Amino acid sequence: MLLIDNARVLDVKKGRIIENARILVDGRYIADVGTSGEVDESKAEKVIDAGGRVVMPGLIDAHMHLSGSRSGDLIKEPLLVSYETFVARAVRDLEALAEAGFTTVVDAGGLIALGLKQAVEEGTVNGPRIVAAGAPLSQTFGHGDVHYLPIELVDARSPHGLRQFASLICDGVDECRKAARHALRMGSDFIKIFTTGGVMSQRDRPEYTQFTLEEIKAIVEEASAAGRFVHAHAEGDKGIVNALQAGVKVIAHADMIDETGIQLAIEKKAVVVPTLSVSEHILTYGRELGLPEWALEKEGFLFKYHVERARAAWRAGVKMATGTDFWGGVKAFKHGDNALEIVLFVEKIGMPAIEALRAATINAAEAAGLGGQTGSLEKGMLADLIIVDGNPLENPRVLLKKEKILFVMRSGAILKDKLPKE
Repeated sequence: MLLIDNARVLDVKKGRIIENARILVDGRYIADVGTSGEVDESKAEKVIDAGGRVVMPGLIDAHMHLSGSRSGDLIKEPLLVSYETFVARAVRDLEALAEAGFTTVVDAGGLIALGLKQAVEEGTVNGPRIVAAGAPLSQTFGHGDVHYLPIELVDARSPHGLRQFASLICDGVDECRKAARHALRMGSDFIKIFTTGGVMSQRDRPEYTQFTLEEIKAIVEEASAAGRFVHAHAEGDKGIVNALQAGVKVIAHADMIDETGIQLAIEKKAVVVPTLSVSEHILTYGRELGLPEWALEKEGFLFKYHVERARAAWRAGVKMATGTDFWGGVKAFKHGDNALEIVLFVEKIGMPAIEALRAATINAAEAAGLGGQTGSLEKGMLADLIIVDGNPLENPRVLLKKEKILFVMRSGAILKDKLPKE
């Protein structure tokens, strides 16, 4: 067993710091946590001195993409760069995420993550746990249908399909059922769908609805039959409502969520992941990085809704989780900078720091399908934790500084140890 001693443990559930605390780790799990007088140190074979620093649950990004991208040009780059290069870059992104204190990431669509998931689990790659959707489901002329390419290059089942663009194109209830089963066959941990258009798809718009209610219900039914859930890209108000009525568990983006959507999200106990970070970066860096004009125009259109509607949803009691929608990059959208979402929850939405930290831990764990397994430091939970040189309750921006994340553990495995040694 391993003992983390001389710690200030952040109890995210109760919103407090436990002073003079200890955490006992047995293999992959937390065996005990409490004050020094409550946790028996006699069984510990190794002791790590936290030096009086804050120990908190590992961070979770509940909506991102391990694409290996390094450019804002999403048209030319995937056509000119080899798939193997994208995979190699994604490995580096996983390392950066671990350095930044992330112990779980939810890849919301893409084939790279499915392959890297096993590499992380076996220890070949140093990185956070991956919960992966694999190829997402899109209708023809949907957000996942890359409109400027021939459709045979887009569909994941096509022998000519480009893996960088892989979606499962499906129309009608029967095709949607079969596509959902295909996603499950690929090894998807959950099913990702698009119920509205979006910013980074050329010919549709965020307010367009995609998939009928009956199609979404069929996909949800197939996911539920296999013990999985559905996570929807949903930006326009009607597409959000359709997804929630059909039983979708996670709503990503939710830029234009209206009062009906807010009440449905509460009633259905859904989790909303607003992904403010990607919007912030598109607006700040998009033109400089060469994003297409049609994407910049649509993001500008959405901006007047996004923060205000996220704030309204939070104030009404919707469960919110942090997710960046980052896909990799150099100046923007860069993995390792994902704690920005926590900061934006505080500075843009107006959340108290403890609520933003819950959104990045307990709530994000639920959005990942890992509720009750990770997200808090309690006996029996996975040993996913970080040691921070600073107090995120007082200053959440400390989590943006990788040099302040001194120690990272995922399922009892040490991913980073920069603690001062005697």
